[in-house]
Amino acid sequence: MNDNSRGKNSSSDSRSDSRNDDRPALPRESTLPSDPGQTSDPEQTKRIDNAVVDLGRQARCGFGEAIYGEGKSADLIIQIVRAQLDQGQQSLVTRITDEVAEEVSRHFDHCRANPLAKTLRIATQEIDPPIDDQSHRVHVAVVTAGSTDQGIAEEAIETLGWMGIPVRSYSDIGVAGPQRLVAAVPRLREASALVVVAGMEGALPSVVAGHISAPIIAVPTSVGYGANLGGVTALLGMLTSCAAGVAVVNIDAGFKGAYMAGLVVRQQSQDRDTQQQQSQQQ
Repeated sequence: MNDNSRGKNSSSDSRSDSRNDDRPALPRESTLPSDPGQTSDPEQTKRIDNAVVDLGRQARCGFGEAIYGEGKSADLIIQIVRAQLDQGQQSLVTRITDEVAEEVSRHFDHCRANPLAKTLRIATQEIDPPIDDQSHRVHVAVVTAGSTDQGIAEEAIETLGWMGIPVRSYSDIGVAGPQRLVAAVPRLREASALVVVAGMEGALPSVVAGHISAPIIAVPTSVGYGANLGGVTALLGMLTSCAAGVAVVNIDAGFKGAYMAGLVVRQQSQDRDTQQQQSQQQ
């Protein structure tokens, strides 16, 4: 049996109950990615029907090309994934519907679908869940203001899993209940970067940044009543934040927030490894 079934690798069974505030359930060791993969040519591409796959991106940028699934057919996604797998690259599909994810998964042995995140990860070997990290080493904290922001947070978490970046998840600690955030601050300070996801007026990233020295990647969501304007209100609030440590990505862009935070952590990890090697040589 393939491990692409909804029961084994799907978030709906294996993770939705375990992502609960600051009680990660799956601690495991990880080595942050530093190998650009089998693709050595940074300019390498592969032309397929209606697409040109950027196979050199992992060599240039450290991580491969993510596949934006919305509007793409299952057949096109399958062709792109096969081109990536042939080069030893893992695939991440975002904004994919359950129906298309189901169809794509039938063609590969190792898949991880997360219906809440609307993501599908595909590899040539078994895919572990995103790495819940309880140590003090470099990691990303993913924080949500409310439980209705969780889908966007899950996209961020799955993206970090694809990048091989350790993550801790903190759910439903928005500004309407400030004691919840204050209780989490000591552990948030251990993160090397934070992805803070919030809708409504988008206040949470500014408040978190007032307590934290690490960079905050703010992700506005479209959650909220009419004057939220589909996330525009949260976006503008975050862009005009008084807190200096806040940078902002697009509305509902959990992937982009995670990718930016993942780059920060990857660089920090590489710098730390270099320092350790230099220290050992002295």
